[in-house]
Amino acid sequence: MKTTLKVVGAIFICMILLLATLRATGFEPRDCQNASSWSCRAPGLWLKGEVVTTAVNDWSFTDKIQTIKIQTQTPFLLPHSVSIWCAAYNNNLYVTSYRGRLWVEDAIRDPHVRLKIGGQIYERTLSVVSDPDEKAAVLQAKGKKYPNWKVPPVSKATVFRVQPE
Repeated sequence: MKTTLKVVGAIFICMILLLATLRATGFEPRDCQNASSWSCRAPGLWLKGEVVTTAVNDWSFTDKIQTIKIQTQTPFLLPHSVSIWCAAYNNNLYVTSYRGRLWVEDAIRDPHVRLKIGGQIYERTLSVVSDPDEKAAVLQAKGKKYPNWKVPPVSKATVFRVQPE
């Protein structure tokens, strides 16, 4: 019994030390030119950067930025961050993907996210876009920004609008 308690205690302490180390380093997803590499698609945990507290009225500056990072909260109380594409439409910022991706399911369950654009962190809330015309316009804007991306049918895509704070 004492040996079991010692082993469980040692594992617990190691897990706490590991989480503290990961929290300190952030363990962000990598920025890569070759997105087909596994290490470039691997998710991360916490996003680090300067938190922007001012309102953003025009997100069109993101048209020049190829990828941003998004951090969602998993049901296991750990963050999940990935690199994603974004699109600006009518001065709003949108992120899109398909249902089934972990970050999408996390954002539907808890819409409070952190976005890292450049070195800055934006703490925002996402809302699911249900209007088919708005979804189509956003998908077309994203297709224009990423010409090699195949624009999916409106019914297949999940589109989130980043809410102004």
